[in-house]
Amino acid sequence: MLTERHLEIFVALAEEEHFGAAAQRVGITQPPLSQGLRRLEALLGVRLFERERGVFLTEEGALLLPHARKALAALAGLRETGAREHADGRRLRLGLAPEVPAPLAADVAAAPVRAGDRARISTVTAPTASLLSDVASGRLDLAVVRHPSVLHGLAAGQVVLLPTWILTPAGSAGPGGVAGPGGVAESGGGAAVRRLPVAVRPRGEAPAAHDLFVDTLASRGRRVETVVVADERAGLALVAAGQAVLVTADGTLTASRVERQRATDPPLPLRLRVVWNPRRSGAAPEDPAATARLLESALAEGAAR
Repeated sequence: MLTERHLEIFVALAEEEHFGAAAQRVGITQPPLSQGLRRLEALLGVRLFERERGVFLTEEGALLLPHARKALAALAGLRETGAREHADGRRLRLGLAPEVPAPLAADVAAAPVRAGDRARISTVTAPTASLLSDVASGRLDLAVVRHPSVLHGLAAGQVVLLPTWILTPAGSAGPGGVAGPGGVAESGGGAAVRRLPVAVRPRGEAPAAHDLFVDTLASRGRRVETVVVADERAGLALVAAGQAVLVTADGTLTASRVERQRATDPPLPLRLRVVWNPRRSGAAPEDPAATARLLESALAEGAAR
């Protein structure tokens, strides 16, 4: 087996051109150094040094020397990174659904540190289905996902409801009318004057939550048309172009010629909860339920603002 010691012997002997000096450099005596060199040459299938009149690299040895140096540098970098990670302490890996507004996502991620947890926080943003899979496999410690979701044995905290806004193209309603959920704009007499699809993310990202949202939109017996978008920025673009309606929990999301109103009739809250895997022993954090409560508190504070 090729080892780091073999590479150290090779590089030291190439640079010192003397067995005794090379042995002293790597901290061994000359016989083990000679044995290590013979072993390395056998492993590589080439002769690395000429030994008749001093110690000189062969042509093959000269070709291989840069690779040996790179390998030693890579191993040193690996050890340095590992030592740095150990010194920095444990890491808390947190996942966030993309529907969580950016300012609130930042508050949620910072909540454990503000409460005195010294863990290094790393965050990823991914669809709810991906987050659930990553928590179950241990790639994430906790995640904020959309509710309802099929948890498959994961533990979950309380459901937090975030208020939402309906974004509609300016002037999409008739005189005295208001553009309602489902893109239906009604006049004062109740006649539909315009119907636009609702921009939604792909159903596969959070099937149960998606279905609940659409069913709530259709609670008045009206048929609801949807158009799939990659994210809320794409949905906002469609609203600005007069081609869709968007429901968002982001209180800052807007554009020119886009009107905003609270989603209250019917209410369309963004339902979120924190999940973790109770079966993963030795995982960070030591008390995931306590950390989940910190995240829930940050979510609740955001919902109240």
